[in-house]
Amino acid sequence: MKTLYRSPDGRCIVAVGDITTLECDAIVNAANSSLLGGGGVDGAIHSAGGPQILEECRTLRAGPLKEGLPPGRAVATTAGRLPAKRVIHTVGPIWRGGEHHEDETLESCYRESLAVAAREGLACVAFPAISTGIYGFPKVRAARIAWKTVQEFLAGSPASMPRVIWFVFFSEADAALFMNENKLTENKSIV
Repeated sequence: MKTLYRSPDGRCIVAVGDITTLECDAIVNAANSSLLGGGGVDGAIHSAGGPQILEECRTLRAGPLKEGLPPGRAVATTAGRLPAKRVIHTVGPIWRGGEHHEDETLESCYRESLAVAAREGLACVAFPAISTGIYGFPKVRAARIAWKTVQEFLAGSPASMPRVIWFVFFSEADAALFMNENKLTENKSIV
């Protein structure tokens, strides 16, 4: 994992690497509503975490989430073989031009995921770039929403969980876009 930025208070970190290898209390899965695995980050998390994650997701589908997990909501499961303790699954919006509450749904993904982490007492949470892959959410717009929503959450709960939020990108180009859009300057001393 290559760390590019750490906020002055140490609560937000921007990094490049494989989110499935991060030792953290929870990693967020950009899931689909079925919770039964898919492509991209979702597929990587299910693959690296093993069958325990899928088994718990199936239990959720057989019980409280019979219709699937609605977009903007979040739920936690085991992390299986991952170095994380938990996986927080959230369903991002599919981009349909920006006129179908996509921004609000993406904000809700981050807020709901952080609320789950807070309820479970998880100190460290790592996010991928939710909805920016196959769901087509514009990366610049998503970068602004992710940073703003997390900052608002942290400001509203300065002493509570989670204490550290990671934004983990698979490519340096995506990390640079996120940092540029949010006017974050790379910390050369921590790279």
